[in-house]
Amino acid sequence: MIKRLLAATSIITLCLASGASAAEKIEMWVRSGIGESFKKVVEAYNASHENQVAMTEVPFSELVQKYATAIAGGQAPDALSLDLIYTPAFAAAGQLEDLTDWAKALPYFNSLSPSHVKLGTYQDRIYGLPLSVETSIFAWNKDLYKRAGLDPEKAPTSWEEIEANAEKIRALGDDIYGFYFSGGGCGGCMIFTFTPLVWGSGADILSADGKTATLDTPEMRKAVDIYRSMVKKDLVPASSASDNGVNFLTFTNGKIGQQSIGAFAIGTLVTENPDINFGVTLIPGVNGGTSSFAGGDNFVITKGTKKIDAVKEFLEYTYSMDGQKVMAKYGSLPTRGDIADKVLEGLDPRMQVGIKAIEVAKTPYTLQFNDLINSANGPWATFTNAAIYGDDVDGAFSNAQSEMQSIIDTGQ
Repeated sequence: MIKRLLAATSIITLCLASGASAAEKIEMWVRSGIGESFKKVVEAYNASHENQVAMTEVPFSELVQKYATAIAGGQAPDALSLDLIYTPAFAAAGQLEDLTDWAKALPYFNSLSPSHVKLGTYQDRIYGLPLSVETSIFAWNKDLYKRAGLDPEKAPTSWEEIEANAEKIRALGDDIYGFYFSGGGCGGCMIFTFTPLVWGSGADILSADGKTATLDTPEMRKAVDIYRSMVKKDLVPASSASDNGVNFLTFTNGKIGQQSIGAFAIGTLVTENPDINFGVTLIPGVNGGTSSFAGGDNFVITKGTKKIDAVKEFLEYTYSMDGQKVMAKYGSLPTRGDIADKVLEGLDPRMQVGIKAIEVAKTPYTLQFNDLINSANGPWATFTNAAIYGDDVDGAFSNAQSEMQSIIDTGQ
């Protein structure tokens, strides 16, 4: 009798243990165009772990609205790769898991991309951690430098030098230009490549708490003057005025001498445009210093998911040396500064500039990022277009400063 009871108990225990260790299937959404790096890390994780990640790509323009709708309907995925600029808004709405205690216990927490952690924080609690890191950097075409009589191995260190170089490059021919930027109402493009000019010199377009517009500064005025001067001198193709971002990587055509681009473009140039001999450096500030825009995605977990432990296991894998190497191999910058050098061993050395950019990069912290910055009709996009290409610079500053503050005040 006792033996039969012990046997039955053993069977029950075995069944309970089996149930407890059953593999979890994590539902995760990512934006379309996230690239091979994250897809490959998911493949590597799934091949080496019992828990599995089911990844669903959602069109970039629909992701935020679709996620909000899914949350409201109780159909949200367990985790999401969310553009870091939207993390504060979802955290403020109480829709994300608080990761503070777990995150701070990670031995490498202090080496994670600081801008991503900042944007993942709301009221001193952490709701998002870096998944993919993007930075803006400055690129120059070495062959065009050489043809223009410039030192192709010397990176420019000031905007005065950049403009002077642009003039010499422009003199090479009708279809060769010294500089390029997507200025046709592309707020996202200009926050990415233009604001580092003022950040590097200590100014900003918003206060640290995001509650005050600080657009009209001497540094921003100087940045506008630099771009206006290059446009007026015909150093920039006229098409930049209508480029809404579609031709953001015009540098790849080999006829642009200099352009601020994303570190992701290093991989694009190396693999798809091998004939372009280029160098990269940090974006100079207008009065010295350097800066960059920290972009990319934060990893967030939907509030109330039953699979939080499995999700955390997956994120820890992406932070491991193996996970980081997989992502870097396919073009993503390391999210952990403490192992970045080892992760990038054997890869294009120019990617190191992207790592240096993380150290000086910034991202505006606001719950109204889309209305303020990304919207094609928003104050930032309207301002950069009017101030650089228009005739009323003072009016552009005044209107944008007022509209930005109004949006901030209304949203509080």
